[in-house]
Amino acid sequence: MEFINCSALSQKHKKGILELWNKEYPEKLCFPSLADFEDYLSELNDQTHIVMLDGNNTICGWYFGFLRENEKWFVLIINSKFQGKGYGSTILDRAKARVNELNGWIIDHNNYKKKSGETYKSPTVFYLKNGFVKTKNTRLELKKITAVKMKWKRN
Repeated sequence: MEFINCSALSQKHKKGILELWNKEYPEKLCFPSLADFEDYLSELNDQTHIVMLDGNNTICGWYFGFLRENEKWFVLIINSKFQGKGYGSTILDRAKARVNELNGWIIDHNNYKKKSGETYKSPTVFYLKNGFVKTKNTRLELKKITAVKMKWKRN
């Protein structure tokens, strides 16, 4: 695997990440077009990216760090074929090396379906194993999604 750190994404990377996003996340969170994905990205400040490429230069993982309301937030997606092999932890370790805290909205149930019809499996256990804690009483409750805020803080 190759890991590329960058502060801006190329068009090729954006297309590959959009494909990964729409394949791995719940269907309710899919972006209908590249323009919609670009609009999402353009609204967020202080961006950092880690793009994970396989031997064929196909994007199979993506970390996205950004600033929201004076907190460092992130998104992490790993192609399901590569989950459980340590790649997500490797990317998180690289991201944690640069910051003192990370915050993310994590879907903490298995009630959503992916575009393929497969069940979206909650990554809660993965984040707990990587030093994150669930925040008490901090939930995102939208029509599209319900999630819990998880936080990692450097000791």
